[in-house]
Amino acid sequence: MVLVKATAESETGGMPSTELLTAMGKFNESLVEAGVMQAGEGLHPSSKGKRIAFDGPGRRVIDGPFAATGELVAGFWIWQVKDMDEAVAWVKRCPNPMTGPSEIEIRPIFEAADFGEAMTPELQQMEQRMRDSTAGR
Repeated sequence: MVLVKATAESETGGMPSTELLTAMGKFNESLVEAGVMQAGEGLHPSSKGKRIAFDGPGRRVIDGPFAATGELVAGFWIWQVKDMDEAVAWVKRCPNPMTGPSEIEIRPIFEAADFGEAMTPELQQMEQRMRDSTAGR
């Protein structure tokens, strides 16, 4: 998963220019043509979001905006690449997603095998049923 980190500008709801949308569109097209991109979206600022805090059985809803802008996410992609080096190479080709300094974070997504013995055959079957059910939506 490739995470576009939020900036002060993105958190105020600043929208990208036509030039940036064009450049990002071309980059996304190259990802699709290479068979890398599986999904990708921009996110509204955290002021439009909520967090749910868990403590045992208790749940507490926290309204945005959230502090620590640099730790927030402004958008994401899901990519299928062979390894982290390939993901880094793609990100280096990406247009700067913001008008000023910005960061993109890359994080591997867990696969069933990563959970070892805790992922029982029954849980694997349940996971596959869910994947089959959501495929093509």
